[in-house]
Amino acid sequence: MAASSGYKEYVAGLVAGVATVITGHPFDTVKVKLQKHNTEVGGIKYRNGLHCAARVLQTEGVRGLYRGATSSFVGMAFESSLLFGIYSQTKQSLQRGLQTDLPQPKVIIPAAAYGGAIISFVLCPSELVKCRMQVQGTDSAVPKSSRYSGPLDCAIKTVKAEGVTGIFRGGFTTLLRELIGNAFFFSTYEYVRHYMHLQLHRNSDSSRHRHLVDIGIGIVTGGLGGVAFWSAVLPLDVAKTIIQTAPDRDAPRNPFRVLSSIYERAGLRGCYAGFGPTLVRAFPANAAAIVTWELAMKVLGIRHD
Repeated sequence: MAASSGYKEYVAGLVAGVATVITGHPFDTVKVKLQKHNTEVGGIKYRNGLHCAARVLQTEGVRGLYRGATSSFVGMAFESSLLFGIYSQTKQSLQRGLQTDLPQPKVIIPAAAYGGAIISFVLCPSELVKCRMQVQGTDSAVPKSSRYSGPLDCAIKTVKAEGVTGIFRGGFTTLLRELIGNAFFFSTYEYVRHYMHLQLHRNSDSSRHRHLVDIGIGIVTGGLGGVAFWSAVLPLDVAKTIIQTAPDRDAPRNPFRVLSSIYERAGLRGCYAGFGPTLVRAFPANAAAIVTWELAMKVLGIRHD
């Protein structure tokens, strides 16, 4: 990153967050439904992600795949703005004085982990609302009288029933997921980007060609970064979904205890419930985020080294 651009880095991150939700929310809905229903004893079971998506489309239409998207848009836009802004500025601060163009783990990992820790406090309540909205579709065992009419209704009822701390249920698990996941995401992004630039820009003559190459690099680096993120932390995400959607306010909140219980019931497959749609979503959603982020930085005049 060049000299600090203040708010511009946060604006670029916000735009990236919106692109992520538009691209990835339907896949996320399928993931959450698989994590909730396929790890329970009895109830509805989906054969796979495609079966789940087809059932949602049949019973609720496209709108069903975007259930909970309102809170996701707000949460993801704010979260992405903070993540990319904090990562960019922390990375710039940590690499001051380093005389190398090579990606440095001692810079990338702390900057990514710090950004991940901060955004977990934003993500936890927005994802709790999103997950609770996503699991109450027409195929849900949740009685109609107990369903939420919208994200605000969900948030208000949660606070009334469980207190202010209830909206932060699953906070520790979210913190762990974001710390670890973003360290994997940005490490993969920075290393792949560095080596792709070395190889591809040698043969890029025209500025138009270079622009297309940059977009292609953004797609690959963002996509692979997303796959690395979710491959590393999916069991924690499964635990988070179970913790946040449990109807009993006294249900266990220790992610390792929850995962142990899931493993006893459903084996390793249960701990990776939703893995297919998560990986299918991870590549395009994160590719869209990185391409949008890098284009926004160019438009805003931020140099990305």
